[in-house]
Amino acid sequence: MECQSSIFTQEQIETIVKRFGNTFFEQMLRHLDDYAEKWSLSSLQLIPSFSANVVFTCYSEQFGHAILKIGQPSETIWTEVSTLRQYQGQRFCKVYEADIENGVILLERLQPGTTLRDESSLQQRLDVFCSLYSNLHIAAVEAEQFPTYIGWVERITDYMRQRHDCPELTRHMQRARDICLSIASTYSQNLLLHGDLHHDNMLLGSNGEYVIIDPKGVIGDPVFDIPRFILNEFDESITENLYEKIEEIIGVLTKKLAIPNDVIRKCLYVETAMGMCWCVEDGSTPEEYTALVQKVAFAEAIMNEQGTW
Repeated sequence: MECQSSIFTQEQIETIVKRFGNTFFEQMLRHLDDYAEKWSLSSLQLIPSFSANVVFTCYSEQFGHAILKIGQPSETIWTEVSTLRQYQGQRFCKVYEADIENGVILLERLQPGTTLRDESSLQQRLDVFCSLYSNLHIAAVEAEQFPTYIGWVERITDYMRQRHDCPELTRHMQRARDICLSIASTYSQNLLLHGDLHHDNMLLGSNGEYVIIDPKGVIGDPVFDIPRFILNEFDESITENLYEKIEEIIGVLTKKLAIPNDVIRKCLYVETAMGMCWCVEDGSTPEEYTALVQKVAFAEAIMNEQGTW
């Protein structure tokens, strides 16, 4: 079979090598050839979005239009595939084939596949989120094999304690940890969460319904699957208008999901602190810390219902 390297531009090759390393790139080329033959794939086209995986659209003789993801073999590959298999296409995209040991997954391709982020109406975005979230969460098979949301919070808190260059974020994360444990003492279900349930992980399918993709697969109470959506409604700059928008969102979620207002506010603070600390761990520069702290401080003010900016 012809080598698949011809589907990349030189610029794309350089981007992948810079992001993942040359060893990964060469391994990925071998995987492309092997799995194109093994799974009868054709019309491979790169989706130029390089996060945790390299992603392609393709056509499968068996399944039709599909998505091929190639990443580093890791726990997150296992949790994604395991989560999708347990949901069996109920509100989630289907997983067709997977080689977890090699980090290769073949998934259902959603068409048109536009993200919820492209929906201009805030009310519509809220309606879609609430419809997908309601009665979504299930008990996991092999739950002990999955990470836990509290474990995520504990791990990043421990990491931040070892950092001495961003004490404000460290303080926020320690407070967020305490709040998370307090929430979990009341909201104590251990169900299978998506873990990253935001706009770009909800795509429009051919029947006009939105479908969920890219689960992280983490165990916790369903309330912890709410704040990532709110966090993705933050604007670049923090203003009075943004405060009013987030207040409106929390009000709608409180009513539609029947979850106390203060619990949603606290969850948002925990998620924002954790997200900004992950940015530090992922290599944010000291020049970027101020903006990260501002976002957490904003979430803290929302939690405390202080709307003065």
